[in-house]
Amino acid sequence: MLFNYHTHTRFSDGTGEPGIFVKQALDLGFDALGFSEHSPLPFENTFALGSSQLGEYGSTIRKLAEQHTGKIKIWLGMEMDYIPGHSEDFALFSAQCGLDYTIGSVHLVASPSGELWFIDGPVPEIYDDGLTYLFGGDIRKAVTAYYRQVNRMIETQKPDIIGHMDKIKMHNRERYFREDEPWYNTLVSETLGLIAEAGTIVEVNTRGIYKKRSSTTYPGIKILKQLKKLGVRVTISSDAHNADELDGAFEIAHGFLGEAGIKEVAFYNGNGWEQTAL
Repeated sequence: MLFNYHTHTRFSDGTGEPGIFVKQALDLGFDALGFSEHSPLPFENTFALGSSQLGEYGSTIRKLAEQHTGKIKIWLGMEMDYIPGHSEDFALFSAQCGLDYTIGSVHLVASPSGELWFIDGPVPEIYDDGLTYLFGGDIRKAVTAYYRQVNRMIETQKPDIIGHMDKIKMHNRERYFREDEPWYNTLVSETLGLIAEAGTIVEVNTRGIYKKRSSTTYPGIKILKQLKKLGVRVTISSDAHNADELDGAFEIAHGFLGEAGIKEVAFYNGNGWEQTAL
């Protein structure tokens, strides 16, 4: 089976109408396609859905699903940005929009001062400046804040899928910390334990590879091997921001999963999640 549950169109920070994504998915032979625009946030930004767009977003995706019945399964999801003190509970938008699934992600990390550290995007200098000015250059404190926020999201919001769980490494590129350092592995292990306990699916996100921002998926092979041992389910997504990215680096992800001993991925069946062979 071919599917992708992490996509962004013109409704948030992607480009193109949802219908263009559906056409490309059909051309690629996809069995299912899920849309997952960024959830609304209570401050000005350039990447999230506006609250006034929620109705149009939902009706657009549901209409596409009806139009393509029997050809491809189309699901309505949302990538929920979790920021304590700022973001709404995931259940609010899920109920309001009648979502099929949620992806929980952290892109903005709350610092001790309450200011937000943006760890995503194409400009590494923003990551560097935030580390310096919000965390005093203490990478261990900053990374710990990231994983603690992810942990709190898992415990309080219970998303169906964890989006790019080790995204904190993207702009690091071995400059500030190594992924084999004991303190980092301790943080990761704590998060993986919570994921396993909650039964949450982990997304194997390929965007870093085809955008040339990472040599591995989020998460990488070492974490994938731990997920295998813990029996945590995974699903592959490209985090597409335009239709041409829908299957970006999927073959590479398959290779990483094979190396980790993972032979199945999770897919949504309309009522819940099942496993299918790679």
